[in-house]
Amino acid sequence: MQKRKLGNSNLEVSAIGLGCMGMSFSYGPPKDKTEMISLLRTAVERGITFFDTAEVYGPFTNEELVGEALSPVRDQVVIATKFGFDLGGSDNRPGAAGLNSRPEHIKQAVEGSLKRLKVETIDLLYQHRVDPDVPIEDVAGAVKELIQAGKVKHFGLSEAGAQTIRRAHAVQPVTALQSEYSLWFREHENEILPTIEELGIGLVAYSPLGKGFLTGKIDETTTLDSTDFRSTLPRFTPEARKANMALVDLIGAIAERKKATPAQIALAWVLAQKPWIVPIPGTTKLHRLDENIAAVAVGLTSNDLHEIDTAASRITVQGERYPEKLKKMTGL
Repeated sequence: MQKRKLGNSNLEVSAIGLGCMGMSFSYGPPKDKTEMISLLRTAVERGITFFDTAEVYGPFTNEELVGEALSPVRDQVVIATKFGFDLGGSDNRPGAAGLNSRPEHIKQAVEGSLKRLKVETIDLLYQHRVDPDVPIEDVAGAVKELIQAGKVKHFGLSEAGAQTIRRAHAVQPVTALQSEYSLWFREHENEILPTIEELGIGLVAYSPLGKGFLTGKIDETTTLDSTDFRSTLPRFTPEARKANMALVDLIGAIAERKKATPAQIALAWVLAQKPWIVPIPGTTKLHRLDENIAAVAVGLTSNDLHEIDTAASRITVQGERYPEKLKKMTGL
């Protein structure tokens, strides 16, 4: 497995990481714990060293799963987690919990994450969503204190806007920004990517497969379970899925020519954009894990990339990526 460094930091991770959310949360009912522990450990054997979780996934159960699975190989892996939500309520859908990034709450959240992850130090700690009620300087200052105390190694932001990133970075250097990035969500190319490149911050790309849509395994006839949060997303209405198949068809045509799968082309495209971008596709299946890992070896030439960009520019993706409530939590 190739390695990549996140920006100017010394944080080196596998070129593809593993998003763990779907093992416990959001994509239908939680998966079998024993099977997921086996999958996580197999990922390490296959060369993946970068694992992504958050306290809100479950809540709490995903961190516990990751902690149990990876404790025997702790010295071989980088574990990223996130704070930023009030988790006292019973509604566990993404975004249902209110935001809370008050410094005292951050410190409480970190103590909980350390225990669940079975670690003495969190490798990469993200603010999960920007809290408009707490100045980002206060958030960065709280994480700075946690770094000085040895409880956290690196500071990250998720779905933050350019000015927020700059303000946070001035207080405590930001190692990585985690945001959605794929062939069907490229808005960050306008302002966010130039900003983090200037500041020497890496990008951790979540949903690089468009929440599964770019794999070609989902179309307008696919039934999404009520426990699958994609059923609440405007981009996943049957009408939007039908319209967005044009992008899947494009990726599929390139995949056929390159003797690869659509998922591998979608991941290879993300990897080809910048050397400091690390996609973290999630999966609960071993054969998909192997498929994703093999994307690192798919070489897209400059001609391939130009062809993809030219064709993609003619396709207008239908549907917002989030409903209004969740949309308000991005790009602040």
